[in-house]
Amino acid sequence: MGRRVARLTLDQLEELPAGCASCVFWELAPVRRQAVRGHEGEEKAAWLSGVLRDWGSCGRVVYVDDVLAGHIIYAPPVYFPGADSFATAPVGNDAVLLSTVQVAPDFRGQGLGRVLVQAMAKDLLQRQVRAVEAFGDTRGHHDGRAGAVFGVVVGHGGHCVVAADFLLAVGFRTQRAHATYPRMRMDLRTSLTWREEFEVALDRLLSGIWGKQPRPVASGTRRAPRGVARQAR
Repeated sequence: MGRRVARLTLDQLEELPAGCASCVFWELAPVRRQAVRGHEGEEKAAWLSGVLRDWGSCGRVVYVDDVLAGHIIYAPPVYFPGADSFATAPVGNDAVLLSTVQVAPDFRGQGLGRVLVQAMAKDLLQRQVRAVEAFGDTRGHHDGRAGAVFGVVVGHGGHCVVAADFLLAVGFRTQRAHATYPRMRMDLRTSLTWREEFEVALDRLLSGIWGKQPRPVASGTRRAPRGVARQAR
């Protein structure tokens, strides 16, 4: 089973599930969303084009046997005016906002959500970003096959909010508590195991041997301690 991670582009946007390709909950303020009703897909494409031009890569997609199985979207908070409606806003000035992580139902439970977050973390570390924040949903609605850890995205009234349990499982901590929508944060510069975890996960992803030992790490690369890696899973 072949798996690969790629950057999110306008071509990949067209491959996303219809609801995701036309969802502008995060990308537009409420008044603007009402004004563009019926043209959400065009607005989503225009938003992505603008972010790619002005800020650069803002997402990743993961394929399984050439089928798009999941995606993640992130950018500086200025590009997500829809986030301003959350009671726990605003996002920290030093952070990028993770808006969406989606794994298709048929591919959940394979660790793809974690791989997408790790791909985002590697990208942002290379760009000297200090932290990532996200709004979590505590209500526990998730795919039963995946469990709380892998219930990556839940929809509420047309919204897509990442499950808080998933964020906690992949290294986020509560930054501002809220009964329903806490604001979560991952400090990339103090997450010492991100680089090592990503290399191991990507090695497994590309080689298609999930659950087996990864290929030897290059000399000079330090693995995360066994207990830390096991806890992170």
